[in-house]
Amino acid sequence: MNMIRVLAAGAIAFSLSLASARAADIVETAIAAGNFKTLVKALEAADLVTTLKGKGPFTVFAPTDDAFAKLPAGKLDELLMPANKKELASILKYHVVSGKVMSSSIMGKKLSEKSVEGSALTIDGMSGVKVDAGMVTKADIEASNGVIHVIDTVLVPKK
Repeated sequence: MNMIRVLAAGAIAFSLSLASARAADIVETAIAAGNFKTLVKALEAADLVTTLKGKGPFTVFAPTDDAFAKLPAGKLDELLMPANKKELASILKYHVVSGKVMSSSIMGKKLSEKSVEGSALTIDGMSGVKVDAGMVTKADIEASNGVIHVIDTVLVPKK
């Protein structure tokens, strides 16, 4: 009887370890990184968390908390207001490209990729990687449903 309990406990522990070993999605990866608190808060305010937890794949050019701090005084608070949800969602979707774009496919090239928002992002991989006005500071953070490239600037779609 004790042997059955030990085997059952071992099976449960093994199942739990498999579940925790599952690769994290883009949102979970951003949360775990610790330097995307503002991005996650903005995704929640714009109701985009479920989308970025979806199947994908997605490529996210993710601004850090420091990048959001560079916005003009009061701009972030303004964007997080419920009345500005549509504008915030547009800005956040501008940071996302459908598909999984790894740095190896960017290096040495100049590309134009259509963002989920609908506008084209200019990606310059000629010396480092620049996305519009933002520099990629860390590339190829893989998630179960895509990849994150860390950028130092909040990108705003051209109107």
